[in-house]
Parts: sequence; structure tokens; C-alpha cells
Amino acid sequence: MRYFPIFLDLDDRHVLIVGGGEKALQKLRLLTKTTARLTVVAEEVEDGLADLQVQRPFTILRRDFNESDLDAAALVFAASDDPELDRRVAAAARAKGIPVNVVDGPADSNFIMPAIVDRDPVVVAIGTEGTAPILAREIKAKLESWLPAHFGRVAQSAGAIRQKIGEAITDPVLRRRTWETLLQGLWRQFVLNGDPSGADRELTRQLDAARNEATPVGSVALIGCGPGEPDLITLKAQQHLQSADVLVVDRLVNPAIMEYARRDAIRIYVGKEREGDAALQDEINRTLVREALKGHRVARLKGGDAFVFGRAAEEMSAVRAAGIPVTVVPGITAAHACAASVGLPVTLRTKVRQFTVITGASAEGPVEVDWSSLVAPGQAFAIYMGVRTAEHFRERLLAAGAQPDTPIVIVENGTLSNERVVSTRLSLLARAIADKGIVGPAIIFVGLDWASAGLTPPERVELYEPAAQGAAPQSMISQTHSTA
Repeated sequence: MRYFPIFLDLDDRHVLIVGGGEKALQKLRLLTKTTARLTVVAEEVEDGLADLQVQRPFTILRRDFNESDLDAAALVFAASDDPELDRRVAAAARAKGIPVNVVDGPADSNFIMPAIVDRDPVVVAIGTEGTAPILAREIKAKLESWLPAHFGRVAQSAGAIRQKIGEAITDPVLRRRTWETLLQGLWRQFVLNGDPSGADRELTRQLDAARNEATPVGSVALIGCGPGEPDLITLKAQQHLQSADVLVVDRLVNPAIMEYARRDAIRIYVGKEREGDAALQDEINRTLVREALKGHRVARLKGGDAFVFGRAAEEMSAVRAAGIPVTVVPGITAAHACAASVGLPVTLRTKVRQFTVITGASAEGPVEVDWSSLVAPGQAFAIYMGVRTAEHFRERLLAAGAQPDTPIVIVENGTLSNERVVSTRLSLLARAIADKGIVGPAIIFVGLDWASAGLTPPERVELYEPAAQGAAPQSMISQTHSTA
């Protein structure tokens, strides 16, 4: 390690920037976030510096650099567009023992600037010792996506309650557990969401539990994990995964999403093969309550969105009845993700004005809906969990007046590497599923096609149509749409 990372206290200290162009402006955008006394020395300055000076006052000396400008300086930046001037500034600063950074001149610098993720007062610095700034930028981008925009609020709020917690909890082990629960659980979420009253209530709950030497109060997060592709989970879902003690995981959640979770988190798999398994759902509810009452932060992971045919309402009701805090993290719904994956618009301004999602599975038996509304002009819809009940839907829709040639698009394993897309028509729906060997999970789109939107189907779409005239009824052919 050649460059030792430190955080330098610049409060009310003098920082000199030599230069008035873009290089100086880039450094000033960072330095104006500090409480340092800033001085810019340059014969000419860009308008951007003057604009920045209005937002955060600092001194601009419109003249050439003098060595006396270094007097009392704690830090110096040589940021002109004149290499000779920059070298002169650097030599003078080094002679006085002042740390100096020459922008784009690491050989003349005795400190370098890291890439910075700013969530004041939480600041992350990333350096590569000047060897590969692009790698530092990549790491910075990943950290920016991981840390919530208002993450600094958590540190500020923690500082505000530190004395209160220290006075209320004398046992160091219990105090540490309480801090972990606050900073990784519901209190943190209240702070991030700008809900101080909720944060105060949660703090009171945790302090009461600590005073009674009880188990810290747990929580449950109902998380929609999207359609399957790991990159399609939300930032908030990632944040909950990284803090969860227990993961209660559905069958349709991609195992790769578990990589976002803590390695030491307990994993409980509760996948249901059929929607109507009420007994298993009751057991899932009991699991959520049991683990939260142990003081755990429980993440309930569901495919798609938890509130779209995910039975999250039943789980939320059971958790709330036990007095456990519960939050909901929305996910990208399977219907919208599958449609986007194959470039299939779900609404069209002049043709499809209403888009509905319905379930193909029910605990009460065959699904019955308002069939006449589904076949109305300008209506399209998506069927979830409809592979087993496709023939039921075909019969009911045709009986309600749907046209036999109504377009059908079936997306199996949407957004994943083994995604399949079959295009057919309503009259052939069940036969297409059987002959193509579609077993799900799949979304069935009714009333949508690419041609209506003036688009060409992707080449990988499989067209399912009857064979030539005179062939046996069950004889079908499969071909690939061509963009030619």
C-alpha cells in the first residue's frame, strides 16, 4: 500500500486551489461540501466558479499565483491548465511540507483524490493508487446503487440517540444487539423514509425490550423479487436482503437472488406447487410470526410483486395480529416484465385502452370472472398460473363471444436464460401448451400482438399454427418468426 487512506479534518482550515478552469471547478464541487476556508487563485475564472460561489461563499483572487498564497494552507490543489504553473505550485507546497494534489499529475502530487460516495456524514473513498480510475468509478457506481440516497440520515439520527441508548442500556452485549436491531431493522427504514414519529415509536419499543432484558423486537418485510432475473429486483429489496436474519423463500424466487443476502442468514424454503394450498399458507404465516418473535429481521421473498396474486395480504394480517411491524417492498410484476422481455406492449393508445391481470388458479375450484368484460373491445389481459386451466379459459372466452383468432402470446420462464415465447390464437391455446410442452411458470397474454403495435416479433418467438389443409387435426408445425 503506497497511499495510506485517511480522512482529514478541514473544519475552518485554509485550502488553496490554483486555477480557474474546469479542473478547479471539479475540485471545488467537492470542497464546497466541507467546512474549510477556500481560496481560488487564477487570473481568469469560469462562470461556473462564480455561480458556485453564490451557493457557498469562498474567496477568489484574480491574479497570478504567489508563494505567499501558501501561507497557513493545510491543503493545496494545483488545478490550472498550465503544466509549468502546476509544477511550480507543487514544488513550492512540497518545500513547505504542505500536502499537494496536481490534477492529472500524480507524479508531482504527494496525495491523490479517491472516488467518493457521499452520504454525509457517511463517506466512502475508493482508490486504485492512480492505476485504474475506471475501476474506482465502477466500484463507486455499485456503492451508489446499494446505499440509499438518504443514508446519511441514519448516521445523523444514530448520533442523536447515542447518549440516550448509552444511559438506558448499561449491559454492553444487550446494547450492541439493540444497536444492530435499530440500524439494520425497522428504525432505520423509518429514518430513511423521513418518518421521525415512526422512528421514535420503534426506538421506544426497542428500549423497553432492552430494559426488560427481552428479545429485541423483530420485523417482517414482504418483498417482491420480480420475475426471475436477479438484476430486476429493486434497490430497496437488496437493502432488506442485506440486513435480514431470516429468509422465507417462495418456490419461484431465483436462487441467484440469494447472493444479495447475508451469508449467515437462515434460509427457510416454503414453495407451494399449487395456489390453493391453504394448509401450507397457514404454516408460512406461523413461520413468519415465530421467527419475528425471536427478534429476527425476517424477509419474506416472493416472485413478482407480493401484492399481485402473492397472498401477501394474508401474511400481513397474521404478522400484524401478532403485534409485529411489517413493511412491503414492491417488485416488478411478472406480466409487465415478461411483456417487456419480448417487446410486447400491454397498452396501445388507439387499440388497447385497458389491461387486466387475472389468476388462472383458485382455492375454490375453476376460476370464474366477468367473461363478457374480458372480451370487450379495447381490452387485453394476462393470465397468471393459467397453464393447467388453459382449456377452461379457452372455452369460457369463446362462449362469451371472443373471436377464435384472438392473438395469444405465452411467455414461459420470462426474463431468464431459458425463456420461451409461443405465439398462437385463442382457439389453439390449450393445444399449444400441450404440444409445446409448456409447464410454467408462464404468463399467458390474451389480445396482444406485435403487429397491432406496428412491430415485428423477436426471431426467437415460436409460431404455433395448424398444419397444411388436410393434415390430421392434432398435427401441428412449429416455426420461428422471421424479421426478413
